[in-house]
Amino acid sequence: MIHCLLIDDEANARHELEASLRQYQDIQVIAQASNAFEGIKLINKHRPDLVFLDIQMPRISGLEMLSMLDDSNLPRIVFVTAFDEYAIQAFDANAIDYLLKPINCERLRESIERVRSNLTPQTIEPLRSTQLESIPCFNHNRLRMIKPQDIDYVFSDMSGIHVVCNQEQHHTQLTLTVIEQRTQLVRCHRQYLVNLDRIAEISVTEGGAGGQVTTTNGAQFPISRRYQKTIKQAMGF
Repeated sequence: MIHCLLIDDEANARHELEASLRQYQDIQVIAQASNAFEGIKLINKHRPDLVFLDIQMPRISGLEMLSMLDDSNLPRIVFVTAFDEYAIQAFDANAIDYLLKPINCERLRESIERVRSNLTPQTIEPLRSTQLESIPCFNHNRLRMIKPQDIDYVFSDMSGIHVVCNQEQHHTQLTLTVIEQRTQLVRCHRQYLVNLDRIAEISVTEGGAGGQVTTTNGAQFPISRRYQKTIKQAMGF
């Protein structure tokens, strides 16, 4: 059974695609999302084999969402787009599968056959941004897009990934690995990333086994021996 997600801000488009997929007994739609933020959450939760992803969505586009996915969770992607054929030549050049809206039944069948023959995620690096311009975060019922340069530090615990900005804590669906790879934040501990511009002081324990970072806002958290050299080099020491 191939488990898939549908991510599209248009409810009618999702329902029509779901109805079309019912004819394929080996395809099971396990969840749907109306935006990229929900989509990231569902991908991290369900780890689907396949995602039908709309490109044009508000706040975070489908292409921006790609840059927010951890490679370890990356499913097979079939893009769904209203772009004209000239605008999707890049997809053809990189052998990336896509469906044009309105979706043609025969074209959908071809995509399903491709997926059946190979569920390995295709190379999507040409479509991914090397750096994230913002990180989607939520605090209670508020969704915010926070620029990496405004972040003090990011940390993980049993409840998830937390972004601290001006002493206010938010939650994000992005992994530490993605944030480390696609922002200027630097890892100082396996559970912490820090903005170098927010470091006020670094103290090292006797023997150099570890230490502590103090931010300009007074927050303190550990720096491990493994990352001391990286932090010092990044700060020009």
